[in-house]
Amino acid sequence: MAMDSRIIRTNAVFSDYNRQDTPGCALSIIEEENIIYKQGYGMANLEHNIPITPSTIFHVASVSKQFTAMAIAILANEGKLSLDDDIHKHLPEIHEFDNKIHISHLIHHISGIRDQWSLLTLSSWRMEDIITMDDIFELLKAQRELNFKPGAEYIYCNSGYTLMAMIVERVSGKAFPDYCWEQIFKPLGMRNTHFHLDHKQIVKNRADSYELDKNNNLKKSVLSYANVGATSLFTTVEDMALWDRNFYTAKVGGPEVISMMHTQGILNDGRRIRYAYGVNIGKYRGLKIVEHSGSDAGFRSNILRFPDQKSSIIVLGNLSTINASQLCKKVADIWLENQFLEYLPKLEPIVKIEPESLESLAGIYHNPTLQATYVIFCKEGKLYAQPGRNIELTPLSKERFKSPQYSFDTIIEFKPTQTLGKKELHFMISDEPAVIYHEVEPYEPGEEELTQYTGTYYSPELDIRYYILLEEGKLQLKRIKYGKTPLIPSFKDTFTVGNNEMRFVRDEDYEVTGFKITTGRVRNLGFIKMD
Repeated sequence: MAMDSRIIRTNAVFSDYNRQDTPGCALSIIEEENIIYKQGYGMANLEHNIPITPSTIFHVASVSKQFTAMAIAILANEGKLSLDDDIHKHLPEIHEFDNKIHISHLIHHISGIRDQWSLLTLSSWRMEDIITMDDIFELLKAQRELNFKPGAEYIYCNSGYTLMAMIVERVSGKAFPDYCWEQIFKPLGMRNTHFHLDHKQIVKNRADSYELDKNNNLKKSVLSYANVGATSLFTTVEDMALWDRNFYTAKVGGPEVISMMHTQGILNDGRRIRYAYGVNIGKYRGLKIVEHSGSDAGFRSNILRFPDQKSSIIVLGNLSTINASQLCKKVADIWLENQFLEYLPKLEPIVKIEPESLESLAGIYHNPTLQATYVIFCKEGKLYAQPGRNIELTPLSKERFKSPQYSFDTIIEFKPTQTLGKKELHFMISDEPAVIYHEVEPYEPGEEELTQYTGTYYSPELDIRYYILLEEGKLQLKRIKYGKTPLIPSFKDTFTVGNNEMRFVRDEDYEVTGFKITTGRVRNLGFIKMD
């Protein structure tokens, strides 16, 4: 197919952003280590009418992690640290848990350490606050429990990469941004790339961050991070192409380090996970891929590499609704269409389901390991899931559903159980094992029963008080900065609060003595009832 035709089709992928009234994306397409097409779509700054170009600098969020992993790999290859080091060798301030946490656990997100962003939010920080390395470290030092035994599970954890940046500093004797500049960015010629530790630093040609409010009006999405390791890399699609080339040339790190970067984590039971050194190893349409995405404020980023084809696609964006990973794959569908080993998955047709059938699926579904609950309900002939917000489920059959708010390969399926009248909700993503939620008895407490839960609660690990109030027959959680949030009963002693689950605990006299709160990346963080 002619080059011009592929460019036309590629530009069509970004047509929603190729305007002067919207934020957008920068794109680079790489073949055989060279950029063969690059383009900007939309605006870097709406207030001053500055367009996005391939030289526009973006905050790339978690795409930063592969650079932090590279820094650790370089030091390990030089013998200055070992991946088997107990983290306390370098970070003695962290609480010493019952099981040792190794640097390799941090790399692969299998340490069990609680995630910093969830902890900060639970501590009533806002993500637009200025968040420093010291702020994060103080919070991590105060933690006295892990989500799980190190090596037992994989849960994505930003804290591990912040700690890795600190280890790089202590081992190398240099500030982390300086070390990465000297060892990675400068040798590769990445002149427009740096780790952004000073939130006041002026950066020419950088994009602003935007989001849509509930009325679909564009607003600025504020980001004032002053922390590095897990995030805060500033770069361009042009510089990222130089980084991509290094995976073939090994100019920085050498073959040993490049091999390490592709080493996937292994759990205690021998299972291999997809996550390697700041990248995921997988397949797309039959071809091996190395990929990572990023999401902070309104910034969205993704780098998708097909190593066997020596082809990569990089998308950096500045609007929160952009799905950079999906855009990369759509571009890959164009430029690699004759090399794929598998066809695109056929979309199951949407069907019409009678309201009675939908009503039969309504209920409360709980996963005891994740301490997470889905409330499924019907409204105006449609089925919704409520893990904090209403997500419409589109029927593919009487049992199978999808949602445009999840990735295209996510399926929710309802299955009967051996318990009469009870069902299971299977949350399935691609070829990964299903996450199973079990139907539980609904809890409808009266006002007198709800009074048991009211009071002041304190968390020593967060050093914060929560207040649970009873107003007009309903429980409310009150905390600083966030105001009041309703507690929605799930089942006995368990409530949903936003996207989180709050489970109250009782003593031998059946008196409420506290609660444990669980988010997606923090499990069973305890609060003690004070009155």
